[in-house]
Amino acid sequence: MASVRKRGTKWHVQIRRSASPTVTRTFTLKADAEKWARAVESQIDRSGADGYLNPRSNLTVGDLLYRYRKEVTPKKRGATSEAYRLGVILRSPLAEIRLTALKPFMIAEYRDKRLEFVQAATIRKELGVLRHCFNVAHKDWGIHIDPNPLKNITVPAVKDARSRRLEEGELTRLLRGCRGGRNQSLEPVILLAIETGMRRSELLGIRWADIHWQAQTVSLYITKNGSARAIPLSAKAIEILKAIPRTNERVFPVTGNSIRLAWERLKRREGIENLRFHDLRHEAISRFFERGLSVLEVALISGHKDLRMLHRYTHLRADDIAKKL
Repeated sequence: MASVRKRGTKWHVQIRRSASPTVTRTFTLKADAEKWARAVESQIDRSGADGYLNPRSNLTVGDLLYRYRKEVTPKKRGATSEAYRLGVILRSPLAEIRLTALKPFMIAEYRDKRLEFVQAATIRKELGVLRHCFNVAHKDWGIHIDPNPLKNITVPAVKDARSRRLEEGELTRLLRGCRGGRNQSLEPVILLAIETGMRRSELLGIRWADIHWQAQTVSLYITKNGSARAIPLSAKAIEILKAIPRTNERVFPVTGNSIRLAWERLKRREGIENLRFHDLRHEAISRFFERGLSVLEVALISGHKDLRMLHRYTHLRADDIAKKL
């Protein structure tokens, strides 16, 4: 039975039959959606679902993206942000193009149009999820898409790589501002970020049971790349952790959004500009190298599998190197 639902400014048709894959498509007009649904149901009745689904002629880019958002995206840790990116593509003219008519230059046009409004890093993520959607459709859904339309698309280079580190006196100002804020977790979170190089999400996910006091390590089971790792804790990190009251199984029983908002208020209070919380990870990794740790030792702490990516997070101070020379 076909269901016709309005999503935003579009009409989404979904046809379900027992023992058959779901068929979907999006239309601008409700009348077109209902007409297409009747035609497809009639065709399925005559030839069976396989007779309709195997040809690509009736599928659009949007059809693949809707299915991908429903079946693949929810399984990812970054499901919320990816769903948003998919929504952006679904609202674009690219989503209306049939797979049989799709050409690489059409995706290039989408890329160039988006670059008028967003930075290169954003469009790289959007093209990445689009590429994976086509791969899944080809390999797992039996929809013949070869070669992948994004195979030869030029991905814009990210020219705004961050090199921001804490300037002299900024950490003191941050800690001073924390004492005047409402969020009591912000100060230890900042200090531990600098001492351990952990991401905000990793810090907020730590449980007291994950800390091994005698070994001076903390185990991370939920990480960005999906691989668990153990973080060595400095004497200062141990001191910070021991000073935190135990009121919950989690060390920091707060949400990521509450820390984000507290961080933004803190910067405004102290007049600190162009500093992201993630820059504290840059600061930590750079300090590890300045202390004499090797590349592999730092990679073990930071969790980087690609040493080229680790280089992006490493910003040594020229004046410190000059002193060594």
